[in-house]
Amino acid sequence: MQYQYYDLKTVEKGSIVEVTLGYAANVRIMDSSNYSNFKAGRRHQFIGGYVKRSPFRATVPRTTHWYAVVDLGGHAGKVSSSVRVLPGLLRTAQQMPLASVPSLHLSREDAPDIENAAHREFDVFISHASEDKDSVARPLAVALRDRGLSVWYDEFELRIGDSLRQKIDMGLAKSNFGIVIISRHFIKKGWPNYELDGLVTRSITGDQVLLPIWNDITKQEVIDYSPSLADKVARSTATSTIDEIADEIADLINGTC
Repeated sequence: MQYQYYDLKTVEKGSIVEVTLGYAANVRIMDSSNYSNFKAGRRHQFIGGYVKRSPFRATVPRTTHWYAVVDLGGHAGKVSSSVRVLPGLLRTAQQMPLASVPSLHLSREDAPDIENAAHREFDVFISHASEDKDSVARPLAVALRDRGLSVWYDEFELRIGDSLRQKIDMGLAKSNFGIVIISRHFIKKGWPNYELDGLVTRSITGDQVLLPIWNDITKQEVIDYSPSLADKVARSTATSTIDEIADEIADLINGTC
């Protein structure tokens, strides 16, 4: 029987063997023992079968010496194929939980006036651009409040006739954590940047912990806007849901305060 074979050498567990065919053919991916049995016409085990659509991909279940064989099953014709080994998929990336990041914890060393923390009115202050209100800010504020946190959020706190600057300054001064939702809209706005200046100042002095959330923005855009902000531990709405972010923030605050 005419066939093509490929000595793949040692292939790591989880790697992907990709077989590209010119025509429909039998594909067998075998370890060295089964390949020896195949050549001797004995019973053998393999990964694969009759393949009509190309390319065919199979993940090897263990690290060992592998072969790939392509044949027409005794039918007339010319075998046409190529084979390559691809790295397998990595495990799903896991972010370090916020609660396990030392720099996000208030301590007596980092915050000299920690004694006043218990007397502050708000657990978190949320700074955002109005364009991000419906998609991120409001759902996050509600989610945090539902988890038992006291939240300074403009729709919760501002009333007609209030001084915007005074209310913001009060919220900043009376919050232990500052959440800033960084987006393309945020970096173009005046009031959000005013709030961010206050949050950064209080973060530097150790009076407050800054928790950035990136929304529809790339890391390079954040770097271009503020290199120091881009270096802070953050969460992104591209990789985490609002509920997942809220859970992490609640765990962090409840374990810190």
